[in-house]
Amino acid sequence: MDINFHSNLFQYGLIVIISLTAASLISWTLRKSIDRFIKISSKKMNSDPTKYRFLKNGVSFVVFFGALVFIFLTIPQLKTLGVTLFAGAGVFAAIALFASQAAFSNIISGIFIVIFKPFKINDIVDIGGLSKGQVEDITLRHTVIRNFENRRLIIPNSVISNEVITNSDIIDGEICNFCEFDISYDSNVDRAMAIIAKQAINHPFSIDHRTKEELLEGIPQVTVRLVSFGDSSVHLRAYVWSKDHTSGFRMKCDLNKTVKEEFDKSGIEIPFPYRTIVFKDNQKANIDGTISK
Repeated sequence: MDINFHSNLFQYGLIVIISLTAASLISWTLRKSIDRFIKISSKKMNSDPTKYRFLKNGVSFVVFFGALVFIFLTIPQLKTLGVTLFAGAGVFAAIALFASQAAFSNIISGIFIVIFKPFKINDIVDIGGLSKGQVEDITLRHTVIRNFENRRLIIPNSVISNEVITNSDIIDGEICNFCEFDISYDSNVDRAMAIIAKQAINHPFSIDHRTKEELLEGIPQVTVRLVSFGDSSVHLRAYVWSKDHTSGFRMKCDLNKTVKEEFDKSGIEIPFPYRTIVFKDNQKANIDGTISK
C-alpha cells in the first residue's frame, strides 16, 4: 500500500514537473519566435508591432493554462477534485469573479486598446495629463510607458481606458509648438516679434509647414502674435512647427536661450514681479505732517 502510494506520488510529481517545464520551454520558444517575427515585419513591411507584442504577452498565459488543465486531467485525484469544484462552481465562480474583476477589466481594456488603437508601440502619449512618455509595451494587464527621465510607468489598462489620451504621433507626427515670451510694456513689440520669428526660422529643428496656398498668400513660416496683456507684461506667442515632439521640446529650450540673449542686446525687457512692502507700527501722522504716537 505504501509502496503504491509513494510510487503514484512520485509519478504524479514527475507529471507536474515535466508539464510545467514543457510549458516554460514552449512559452519561451513562442515568445522568441514572435519577437523575431516582429523585428522582421517591422523592417520589411513597416508594420505596426503593437498587435504582435500583445499576442506575445498572451502566449504565456495560454500555454500555462493549457499545462494546468493537462495536469488536472492526467492525475486522477486532481481530476476528481476538479469535478467536485465544477459541481460547486456557482459559489466559487462568484468568489473568483469578485476577486478578479479588476484583472478581467485590465485584460478587456488591453484588447480594446489593440483593436481601436488610441496609441501604438513607440507613440509619445500623455495619459490624463500626468503620465507622459513613449509607449514601450502593452501587456494583458498593463501598459508600459518610458518617460523622459528614462523611468518606466506601469499603468493598468483599465485606468488608461478611463483617461483622456493625448497622442503626439497618431496620424501626423508633426507638432505646432507654442513658444511664449513676456515683454514689458515699455519694450518695442514689433522688434521683439521680429527677433522671435528670426530665431525660430533659423533653428535647425524648425520646419516649413505651409501649404501651397499659404505660400502664395505670403503667410510667414513662423507667425508671432500678441495674445494677451498681463499685469506687468505683454504676452507674445510664436507658432513654430517641428517634425516630432522630441525635436520640438529641444527647439523650445534653445529658443528660450537665444531669444533671451537677443532681447538683452536690443534692450527688450523680460519683466519680473515687483513687490511693495509696507511696515506698520503704532505711529500716526498728524494733519500738519508731524508724527505722533
